[in-house]
Amino acid sequence: MSASSTTATGRIVEAYYSSIKIIMAVLLAAMVVLVFGNVVLRYVFNSGIALSEELSRWLFVWMVFLGAIVGLREHAHLGVDSFVKMLPPMGRKICYALSHALMLYASVLLTEGSWKQTVLNWDTTAPASGLSVGLFYAAGLVFGIASIPILLHDLYRLLTGQLATSELIAISESEELPAGPVAANGNDRR
Repeated sequence: MSASSTTATGRIVEAYYSSIKIIMAVLLAAMVVLVFGNVVLRYVFNSGIALSEELSRWLFVWMVFLGAIVGLREHAHLGVDSFVKMLPPMGRKICYALSHALMLYASVLLTEGSWKQTVLNWDTTAPASGLSVGLFYAAGLVFGIASIPILLHDLYRLLTGQLATSELIAISESEELPAGPVAANGNDRR
């Protein structure tokens, strides 16, 4: 594979994830407009939009599943790493492989279940919007289909030695905790 095709592939992948982030922002904006508009209509005009509650719930589900795709790719999900940090590099590699294999298995199960629910509910219509309920379950299907290549790529990088030792703990620290050394007062919340 040439360097130009690698960079072209990298740009396509980056464009894909950037488009997911843009879609998430649009979904969030639509949710805010729907919910805020409905609140204003209820309290000021004593009316409301029946469609608002259902659509905002669907948009939220889609936003969460799309966000989970981005979080998986960026290793932004929270996790407990106190045990893994104590292990030598080989132990970390084993834990990394095991955790990714379990996530891969869960993603396959989620994909299969979401597919079945999407197909089963495709002809069922939602009460307020009249949209197919299969669209609701398709969010899990989209996440499953997108997560499997991410996990396989991470496992491939581990097996081919392309993963740095610092990347073997594939979780994000809590944003509430300060980075760096423990505070002088000895209160370590980890």
